[in-house]
Amino acid sequence: MVAGHLQEKKGLFYIVLNCKDEEGKRKPKWIPTGLTVKGNKKRAEALLLETRREFTLLLNATEKEPIVEEIIEEMPAEEPFDQGPLFSVFMLQWLAMMKHQVEFITYASYHNVITNHIVPYFEEKGLFLKELLPSHIQDYYQYELEENGVTTNTVLHYHANIRKALKHALKNDLINTNPADKIERPKKNDFVGSFYNKQETNILFEKVKGELIELAVILAAFYGLRRSEVVGLKWTAINFENKTISIRHTVTPVYFEGQEHIIEKDRAKNKPSRRTLPLVPAFEELLLRIRELQALNKAICGKSYCTDYEEYIYLDKLGQRIKPGYITQNFTRTLKKNGLRHIRYHDLRHSCASLLLANGVSMKEIQEWLGHSNYSTTANLFSLGIQFQSIFSINNEWCFGLLIKKIALPSILHESHAIFSSFSPPEKGENCRRELDKKFSPKLFQKPRFFGKTLINQGCRGRGSNPYGTHVPQDFKSQKSFGL
Repeated sequence: MVAGHLQEKKGLFYIVLNCKDEEGKRKPKWIPTGLTVKGNKKRAEALLLETRREFTLLLNATEKEPIVEEIIEEMPAEEPFDQGPLFSVFMLQWLAMMKHQVEFITYASYHNVITNHIVPYFEEKGLFLKELLPSHIQDYYQYELEENGVTTNTVLHYHANIRKALKHALKNDLINTNPADKIERPKKNDFVGSFYNKQETNILFEKVKGELIELAVILAAFYGLRRSEVVGLKWTAINFENKTISIRHTVTPVYFEGQEHIIEKDRAKNKPSRRTLPLVPAFEELLLRIRELQALNKAICGKSYCTDYEEYIYLDKLGQRIKPGYITQNFTRTLKKNGLRHIRYHDLRHSCASLLLANGVSMKEIQEWLGHSNYSTTANLFSLGIQFQSIFSINNEWCFGLLIKKIALPSILHESHAIFSSFSPPEKGENCRRELDKKFSPKLFQKPRFFGKTLINQGCRGRGSNPYGTHVPQDFKSQKSFGL
């Protein structure tokens, strides 16, 4: 019987027969089995034995020698048949390619998903890229949901990585179809943001007054800034002359291979995130106090004071820039310490949006104020119940300049807008206010703060106007709405 053995290569079993050439020299012949190494050893051994017997019979039958020679010539001489890379190997190759095509923050996200989740699972399966079927991907998603207990949103995040990588493989003719396009994706979880109402927000402001966390709370709840925008706020972003704040710079933490990296960018999260907001008097006073305090701390600490971050606003007593993680952790401790209802720090943005929405500010304007890239992001923050709960919670209270009765709100919002639209821009202002006072009780609209947001919408220059391109509710220029 012809001698032979099994050889492992690239995760597959190959049969190697000890054949000889015409001169009698040893010339091994490789025969692919198509069997993966993992879990197929007995099948490969049986196939080896059967192949050795068949070749022995063929060699012993002189009348079939030409056939034997023909079969042997068809077999690869030295290199076995290339099945292509394993799917797990391909994902790592794609990840290495993406390192030079995307920002580090994006690459770190890819790296975490692929190396910690996708590759370990498929590496154990031993599937080749060409063998990957939609059912294999579907089984993986089911495994993550049932065994690891991840959310459907997390699975959709994994799916985005797999689909993008396979799209690259399809483009380069490594596969004939993209199996990720044929699966049933899990339904995305609808997220409903939590928020503080006006009373809770004012209580929070009182509790954090004079604390290091105060600036972060005000910027998130009043201006709706993201954590990265709060930490990245620089003195050059404050225009004390024109009374504006420009959101341009961000500071974001990224966790990569067990280490935290702080990424500074001279641009916001997206184009709409680059926005200019009004500098309200109360916040201007706070900024001036912070600047004086930083100068005092620098004088007291002397050489011990860190001068690396002097361009930033949010610093500690030693001049070190506040870390993003400090805000999240300290905010949670502050709520617990003062017995306040638990919400995430990011939910302060929702609180800002909720108060705007409650007082007739349109979703489009809220989108611009918060810097959302699209309208749906803003709209998805609120369910119908939250909207009406927010609106009716402000009965008989000042909020953005409008004193509203529960029962009157729907008609006020509708009819006041109709009255306002009947005036041309030069006539808006006092004429419109008089008409509103005639239509409704004068007690509803206190002078001079009446429905200020509509003045801005129509481009009127006055107390409620904003020449810097951002729609701003009039009373956002005062501190009464939030008790600052």
